[in-house]
Amino acid sequence: MSNLDPKILNNNNLPESIIHLLKKKRERENCYRTDTKKVNLNKFLKMKLTLITVTVCCCVALSLGAINEVKNGASKTGDPKGRFLSLPVPQKCSTRPKKFNYKGHNYFYSGHIPELANKRVDWLEARNICREYCMDAVSIETQEENNLIYKLIQENDVPYIWTSGRLCDFNGCEGRKDLLPKNINGWFWSANREKIQPTNRIPVGWGYNPWSSTGHKKIPQPDNAEFDINQTSESCLSVLNNVYNDGIAWHDVACYHEKPFICEDNDELLNYVAATNPGLRL
Repeated sequence: MSNLDPKILNNNNLPESIIHLLKKKRERENCYRTDTKKVNLNKFLKMKLTLITVTVCCCVALSLGAINEVKNGASKTGDPKGRFLSLPVPQKCSTRPKKFNYKGHNYFYSGHIPELANKRVDWLEARNICREYCMDAVSIETQEENNLIYKLIQENDVPYIWTSGRLCDFNGCEGRKDLLPKNINGWFWSANREKIQPTNRIPVGWGYNPWSSTGHKKIPQPDNAEFDINQTSESCLSVLNNVYNDGIAWHDVACYHEKPFICEDNDELLNYVAATNPGLRL
């Protein structure tokens, strides 16, 4: 800042040469202040751009788990046909069906969507249809959520549905002592890669065991019954509606069977699409 009083510059008693020098000094100081403002503005803009870049990168990084599943290939899906997981379709994500909501997640049952109402698909295809909408097959992680799914099945007389539940019996699951025995400790929700609690007891926080107490072999689920028939493992988790006179309950089922499904919002896919499609309403 200049300390030059304008009265000094207008003082007629000062020599003209001194007044000239003082004016030059003030001009240089004014130029300096202007340049400083420009520098500070440039710094601010650079900082803002950096912050935006970091924010986008963080959102993308947090979403990479779901995207890397696609890039890692069929070994991570355990699909015998060698199929891959689908990437989300931004426009479908923006207009995805939102039939009911639980704890901030939107859901829909395929039978309630006209273009999907008559579709019966295998487990991986169910996941892939959901994933195009930034969703995935439902992961039933609490008793309250389970009761919501049971109510939908009961009220709509749905015979069965796919969930994202999967047995970790494919490449990458070998040698995992924490998964043994597999039929008890080897199940997880593929949509978010969270382990399912041991199948042989009531889950913590629940009042009942959602796995059925019976099935084809008349023993508690999961029982891998189809393996004894045609050597096909029952590696996927379906909710069946009283198929074995056991009410609505969880069963292990071979993944090739075709069923309707329930989709649930997937945070990783939504964050990825939001970060890579600025301005898209989700």
